[in-house]
Amino acid sequence: MERIATLKHKEVINICDGFRLGYVCDVVIDVKCGKVLSLIVPGPCTLWGILGGDKEYVIDWCCVVKVGEDIILIDADINNILKACEV
Repeated sequence: MERIATLKHKEVINICDGFRLGYVCDVVIDVKCGKVLSLIVPGPCTLWGILGGDKEYVIDWCCVVKVGEDIILIDADINNILKACEV
């Protein structure tokens, strides 16, 4: 079993290309059935990390291959999971 708070301390890595997406910042949960639907990771920043934040990686839970002690391995196409932030 895993707590949502501990997921925020894990780095997300795509096994397709070894790309490091970053750390989980949020989790989407279906409150009716209590299932995790997706993980949210901040998108790439621009200009030395100062600007950006208009996109995020939305990773469907079905793309999660393994949740380890320090990392979360996913199998996903980066272009399909990078989306505009919903406010």
